[in-house]
Amino acid sequence: MNTSNHSQNMFSHTDFILFGFPGIVAYRRFLVIPFLSVYVMIWTGNFILIYQICVVRSLQSPMYILISILFTVNISSTTSFIPKFILGLSINMNEITLAGCLVQMFCIYFMAIFESGILLAMALDRYVAICRPLRYNDIMSKQTLVYLVLIGIVRSIILVSPLVIFASYVQYCKSNIILNFVCENMGLLSLACSDISKLQIVGLLVKIFITILDSGLLLFSYSSILYAAMKIISGKARHKALHTCGMHLLVAMLIYTCGMIASVVYRMHAHISYDIQNLFNAIYLMVPAMLNPFIYGLGVKEIRQSLKRSSKRSLVFSSSMHICDKKIFVRG
Repeated sequence: MNTSNHSQNMFSHTDFILFGFPGIVAYRRFLVIPFLSVYVMIWTGNFILIYQICVVRSLQSPMYILISILFTVNISSTTSFIPKFILGLSINMNEITLAGCLVQMFCIYFMAIFESGILLAMALDRYVAICRPLRYNDIMSKQTLVYLVLIGIVRSIILVSPLVIFASYVQYCKSNIILNFVCENMGLLSLACSDISKLQIVGLLVKIFITILDSGLLLFSYSSILYAAMKIISGKARHKALHTCGMHLLVAMLIYTCGMIASVVYRMHAHISYDIQNLFNAIYLMVPAMLNPFIYGLGVKEIRQSLKRSSKRSLVFSSSMHICDKKIFVRG
């Protein structure tokens, strides 16, 4: 009898089923349309601007390089879970191993923290450009950019790895159905049959640390920029500085607001349905990645002008090709 109980206690699921939006089982297949549409928009918008920044020399300054890294994060983060969910909706490939779940969890959290680090680097870039303009080229060199990116990567790994490693040692014996379309820390741990209070505290401390530290640094940076812009700069230069910083702040507020709302909704799970939790989770993970290219593409003058020039060149090229085809047809 004791042996039987001991074997039951030692049992732990190693394969899980991702079952997002469980309250609309009859209509889940139709979710392919919005998720695939958003994914295509994310890829198209972000990739166009990444390509534009790479090929246009005037856009290869530190600020635009950091923006292109942000776009790369948008694509990488959403690619870690949207294709899997679309396959699950279309051909019922909802199964995922514990290892696969932990990898997906690592990718999502790593990208979220790294994205926050890139926003900090962008704030530093604008601070130096406005408050220390004479030393900008010396401070924001290519070497500095490499260091900032490496620091962001190392910080993300250090903060995310403990959560994933601890989660890999937990026994999951309650169920193997995750009522979400992604593998997230709390969703997976809700299936645990052992005490996870310490792990929950670690996860909460990481979230609080990132939110308070990064948002505090952002507020300090942009407050200093605003003070310098109002005191030192005047005329068109002030307007340009405030406009560019406004774009960065808008993106930061969009990301942090969506994250905080999703976190609050998840912690009210006793009063909110799984479908609503999934919806806010999707908004947090997908909406900023979809809107960022529009904010920067339409809001930043240099990028907007570059896109206009590229579209004009493509129109001229297509019209010239059309004329050539007509001439060939007439000669024929």
